[in-house]
Amino acid sequence: MKNSRRAFVKGIGMAGLMGLMPEAHAMEPIPRRGTHIKLSLAAYSFRDYLTGKTKSMALDDFVDLAAQYDLDAVEPTSYYFPEPVTPEYLHQLRRRAFVLGLGVSGTAVGNTFTHPPGPERDKEIAHVKKWVDHAVEMSAPVIRIFAGTVQKGTTEAQARKWCVETIEQSCEYAGQRGIILALENHGGIVATADQLLSIVREIKSPWFGVNLDTGNFRGPNPYEEMAQAAPYAVTVQVKTEISAAGKRSDADLGRLVEILKKAQYRGFIALEYEAKEDPKTAVPRHLKTLRKLIS
Repeated sequence: MKNSRRAFVKGIGMAGLMGLMPEAHAMEPIPRRGTHIKLSLAAYSFRDYLTGKTKSMALDDFVDLAAQYDLDAVEPTSYYFPEPVTPEYLHQLRRRAFVLGLGVSGTAVGNTFTHPPGPERDKEIAHVKKWVDHAVEMSAPVIRIFAGTVQKGTTEAQARKWCVETIEQSCEYAGQRGIILALENHGGIVATADQLLSIVREIKSPWFGVNLDTGNFRGPNPYEEMAQAAPYAVTVQVKTEISAAGKRSDADLGRLVEILKKAQYRGFIALEYEAKEDPKTAVPRHLKTLRKLIS
C-alpha cells in the first residue's frame, strides 16, 4: 500500500512538474501589451572610424561617444573587438558602459547557417556559441545572427532546412546560457519577409526571435514587409535609408516607428547608420528625431 501511494504521489508530482514546463512550439507573434521603445546605437555606424586606414576609435571611444548622445544602451558589434576577445576585456567594456549610464542592448556575430551537416556547419555553430559566451560576459541579452546564401550545388529548400536545424541547435546552447538569438533579414535566403518568416515559424525555441533591420527589405514595398516581420521582433536595427525596388531614398522614420507601435513592440531600437554623411554629424541628428518619435 505504501509503495502504491508513493508511486501515486510521485506520478502526481511529475505530472505537475510537466505542466509547468513550456512546450516547444513553432514560433508565433510575440504576445505583448502596449509599446515601450528604448534607444541604442550600433557600433557599425562608426565602422570607418573603428577599422581601416582612417581608424581613430576603439570600442571604448565608441561607448564614450554614445554616452554623449543620452542613449539607453549601445550595441558593440563583434567585428570591432580586439583579438583575442577575453573575459577581462568584456568585463571592462561592460563596466565602462554601466558607469556612463548605458546598457548593452545586444551584439552581432557574422555567420552562415546554410551549410549541410559537416565540418563547415560545425565551425559556424562553434563560432556562434563562442559569441554566446561573450554575450554572457558583457550582459548582452541578444545576438543578431544571419542565415546566409544558398551554397553551391544545393537548393534554397535545402538551405532553409539546414538553416532551421542549425538555428535550433544553436538556440539550445544559447538558452542554456540565457541568451536570445535574433535572425536578421539580411539578403540571401531571408531577403524577403516571406522567406524570413518561412524559417522563423519553423523554429521551436523560446530563445529565438527576429532582428528587424528596416533597411534590408528591398522589394517594391519594404514598409509592408517590415509590418509582416515586426510582430516577431525581439530587437530592431533602424536605418535612415530604404531601397524600394532598387531605388534608394530617405526612410520615413515616423512610419517605421508607427509600424513598431502597431505591433506593440517593446525593446530596443538600435540606430545603424549607413548613409554617406559623416556619422559624427548625422547620428546625433537622427537620434534626436527618433527620440521625439518614440516618446
